[in-house]
Amino acid sequence: MLLALILLLAIISAYILPWWAACILAFGAALLLGKTSKQAFWSGFAGLGLAWLALALLKTFPNENILATRVAQMFQLPHWTLVLLITVLIGGLVGGMSALSGLLVKRVFEK
Repeated sequence: MLLALILLLAIISAYILPWWAACILAFGAALLLGKTSKQAFWSGFAGLGLAWLALALLKTFPNENILATRVAQMFQLPHWTLVLLITVLIGGLVGGMSALSGLLVKRVFEK
């Protein structure tokens, strides 16, 4: 449930708000629905990581990976998919930490 909510909010917010707004939404979702630290982190990681993967693929496939290939060359990476992998990893870590922070704030105010 938490994963689906974070994924949905991240994809919707990407078209309206700046990139960091998804972090605030993951924080809020875990604040409301989070149960364990493990669940909160991995739901945030997967939710934001998959959202960024989907959004990056929606941008790179129509232009036949031209921009992603040039960015990979600029960073001296052998293939454009490594740029995509790094994007997913960064998005996942940001989402996981945001969701975990939301759960930990919830725990502080429960006691």
